[in-house]
Amino acid sequence: MISIPTTNESPVVVDHAGPQDRAFPLASVTKLLTTVAVLIAVEERTVTLDEPAGPPGSTIAHLLAHASGLGPDREVLAPPGRRRIYSNSGFDELAAAVSRAAGMAFADYMEEGVLSPLGMHATELRGSAARSAQSCAADLARLASELLQPRLLAPATLADATTVAFGPLDGVLPGFGPQRPNDWGLGFEIRGAKAPHWTGAANSPATFGHFGQSGTFLWVDPVATIACVCLCDLPFGQWAKEAWPALSDQVLRAQRRA
Repeated sequence: MISIPTTNESPVVVDHAGPQDRAFPLASVTKLLTTVAVLIAVEERTVTLDEPAGPPGSTIAHLLAHASGLGPDREVLAPPGRRRIYSNSGFDELAAAVSRAAGMAFADYMEEGVLSPLGMHATELRGSAARSAQSCAADLARLASELLQPRLLAPATLADATTVAFGPLDGVLPGFGPQRPNDWGLGFEIRGAKAPHWTGAANSPATFGHFGQSGTFLWVDPVATIACVCLCDLPFGQWAKEAWPALSDQVLRAQRRA
């Protein structure tokens, strides 16, 4: 499915396949929803990017950028800002920080701040803010449209969040191995010069998004002004490493021909 921005309430879907309203587990694509909710909390001054959160010396911004040093099992593996260590627990820390500051459950904050305004009525957070949402393709098209042409977020906020944070830090991209550098913005993985990668060879280095272990992905290419969403019921594996880049390149070729 491909979506491009529009000035009305609904995204323009220029091509799709499969059921658009069937809900699937998002796995780590959940982090995109959490990221938007946290950025809204920053804009509302519920939290600030530089306030302490996570390990000693870490901030909200470090947690968003997987630069806090917090490992997957909540162990501290490095000082903040030194390595890009992918961390589900870091996103759970983010949700807890926003929940405390807002005085409400993070799932409710996400519903009120992100899901309801975007019309994502089939989307629900059921547990971890890192990996426990479920959604459908039609809803994720609405999210993709917001990320192409933001209306909830200020354009400057999104631009900052999709710029590499804390410099060119090395790290491991889950499923694709060590990356030097492993570029990440504030919550958004940035393609940069990573190889191998789950997006296509034709995707611009500015492409940002996320993929999940449930066989899901959402990428936005701001240079091509197009986004692509994939949901399925087949867990991530070798098939995805082969199919996703090829699909992404096909999407971009079709965009150029349109």
